[in-house]
Amino acid sequence: MINKTKERVGRDVTWRSEMMTGVRLSLAAGLGMYPLGVAFGLLVVQAGLPWWVAPALSIAGFAGSLELLLVGMMTAGASLAAIALTTFLVNFRHVFYAFSFPLRVVGNKAARAYSVYALTDEAYAVTAAAPGKWSSWRLLSMQIAFQCYWVGGGLTGVLVASLLPGPVEGLDFALCALFVTLTLDACRTRRQLPSLLLASLAFTTALLLVPGSAMFVGLLIFVAALTGRYLLGIVDNV
Repeated sequence: MINKTKERVGRDVTWRSEMMTGVRLSLAAGLGMYPLGVAFGLLVVQAGLPWWVAPALSIAGFAGSLELLLVGMMTAGASLAAIALTTFLVNFRHVFYAFSFPLRVVGNKAARAYSVYALTDEAYAVTAAAPGKWSSWRLLSMQIAFQCYWVGGGLTGVLVASLLPGPVEGLDFALCALFVTLTLDACRTRRQLPSLLLASLAFTTALLLVPGSAMFVGLLIFVAALTGRYLLGIVDNV
C-alpha cells in the first residue's frame, strides 16, 4: 500500500514538473507572442471588424501570420477561394515541421489531435532548439501556453483599441521581428544551418528572378529544396 502511494505521488510530481518545464520553455517566445497578439487585436478593431473576430480566428485557425493576413483579406473583400489558397500556401510549411516535431511522445488521440492543431512556428522553434527532451506533458503544456499568450494578447489588444482615440501605425512589423528572433533562436546549432542557408538562397533567387512575386516564388523554391533535402536524407540512411 505504501509503495503504491509513493508510486502515485512520484507520477504526480513527474507530470507536474514536466508541465512546469513546458510552460517555462514557452516563456522566451511567449514574451514575443503576447505583444504580437496585442497588435493583432488592435488591427482587428482598427480594420473595422467586430471584436470577437480576434478570439474566433485565434481558436478556429491558430496561426499568427495567417491571422494577420486574413484581417487584410477580410477587409479587402477577398473571395473564399483566395483565402483558401492563401491559407494553404502560408501553412504548407507545417508539413515539413512534422518530420522532426516530437509528436510521437503524445499517446492520447485527443491530445495528439490538439498537438497537431497547435503546431505553430514558435512551438517548432522551441522543440528544434532542445531536441530529444520532450514528454507528452511538457509538449502539450508548452503548446497550450503559446495559445494562451496569443488569445490573451488578442483580447488585450481589442480592449486597448477600444480605449485609443485613433489608429496605431506600424503594428505589422511585430510579426517580422518575432520571426527574426525565432530564426536566430532555432539556428544556434550547426544542425539547423542548412535550412537557414536554403531559405536565404530560395528568397535571393526569387528576388532576382521575379522581384514582384519574390515571397510566393521563394516559398515554392524553399519547399522544393526542403523536399530534396528530406529525400536525400532518406537515401543516405538506407
